[in-house]
Amino acid sequence: MRRLRRAELPADAAALAKFLIGKTLIRNLASTRITGRIVETEAYPPGDASGHAFVGPTRRNRSLFLDRGYAYVYFGYGLHYLLNVSAETAGTGAGVLLRAAEPVDGIHVMEQNRRTTRMTDLARGPARLAEAFAVDLTFDGLDLTTDRTLWLATGIRPTGPIGRSVRIGITKEADRELRFFERGSPFVSGPKWLNGRTPLTAPRRSAPR
Repeated sequence: MRRLRRAELPADAAALAKFLIGKTLIRNLASTRITGRIVETEAYPPGDASGHAFVGPTRRNRSLFLDRGYAYVYFGYGLHYLLNVSAETAGTGAGVLLRAAEPVDGIHVMEQNRRTTRMTDLARGPARLAEAFAVDLTFDGLDLTTDRTLWLATGIRPTGPIGRSVRIGITKEADRELRFFERGSPFVSGPKWLNGRTPLTAPRRSAPR
């Protein structure tokens, strides 16, 4: 397992979202390391009305306009932090939301951060993932290809079949199939009917709120 280089990251937001499935998210703490396999992502490409970059650069979303591979962290609904990876090229606002991870190392720390010992609930869903990895606004704008505290690495084992579906919990452009996940993983969020979908065989329907 090694650090991912920026040149390896696809610039296209949807391609990056798919590429990140099976890759590793690593959080270094003073006394331990938290590691998880990314098993679910959502792409928010340029011009997507549901994406934070749609309104143009602001103080809040400026990390989405960096080159690909930077962290964009925001505080959602006044309750939770959410971790994204910037996509496309510098000056083009786009990103990939990290929705779920399979815990690998540092599980005892994840359990403390999440206040639960249920493995499938440690990082299943974007808010839980950020909490499990102790990610907050101080990580916004951090370079995930060079930083020592939070970074992206290659996979620890081969990635299983990748599914694709509509995104979860949005109302604008909700029918776009820009959510990617490792099929069969118990650590993926969302309803079972959605996780069984593929873009070629499943009927289109709106994402649940």
